[in-house]
Amino acid sequence: MTTTPAGDFDYDTHGHGYAVQRRTDPRIAALVHAALGEARTVVNVGAGAGSYEPDDRYVVAVEPSAAMRAQRPATAVPALDAVAERLPFDDDSFDAAMATVTVHQWSDTVGGLGELRRVARGPVVVLTFDGDALDLLWLADYVPELIAAERRRYPPIETIRSLIGRGGEVLAVPIPIDCVDGFTEAYYARPERFLDPRVRASQSAWGFVDDDTEARGIARLGEDLASGAWDARYGELRDQPEFVGSLRLVVGHP
Repeated sequence: MTTTPAGDFDYDTHGHGYAVQRRTDPRIAALVHAALGEARTVVNVGAGAGSYEPDDRYVVAVEPSAAMRAQRPATAVPALDAVAERLPFDDDSFDAAMATVTVHQWSDTVGGLGELRRVARGPVVVLTFDGDALDLLWLADYVPELIAAERRRYPPIETIRSLIGRGGEVLAVPIPIDCVDGFTEAYYARPERFLDPRVRASQSAWGFVDDDTEARGIARLGEDLASGAWDARYGELRDQPEFVGSLRLVVGHP
């Protein structure tokens, strides 16, 4: 029996290593949780393996991928099998709604964000990436095709802001040098990490470039690291305590 993925990436086939590589970074989590304000009940949509869910509030998680639901830790609440575009909740069911690094994968971004706003009495908090800022990361010089593919996936920040409520706030989120959430920009100062196929396998972006393109870009990166060319161009990043790239926190109010 085969099933159709709920979004643009098949996590049931390719998402089995996410809980290891994509962990909650506490500094990013602090910003997400602060944006939830005083909400006591929260729905986490596109919850994945549970990253960034607060543990001091009542959380209902929604995740359509069985592989991702299976990776949730024993301490996390079980996730409901549902999609953002059709949330099985009444209007104003929760104090707040959150969606972290997921909106770009939804089949209907406008519908999904509308659902978040519908079920939340208070803030809607979205952690995402700004497609217009993706090429701030040096990886664009090695695999420009990956950046182009990612730019097509991410909805405009202004679209998100306008759909999740009034007084929308947009915060550029600094990424710490030792970030433990393994998205691409997390390794701005640790280029060697991209040579590990397990790291790339937990970044859905690589699923949108062909194998030859990936192999060429990674081979060139490996050569530049071995020769010192990468450090000659970008070496100052190895000591830069944080990187402000494309990561954004968008908050809307009813």
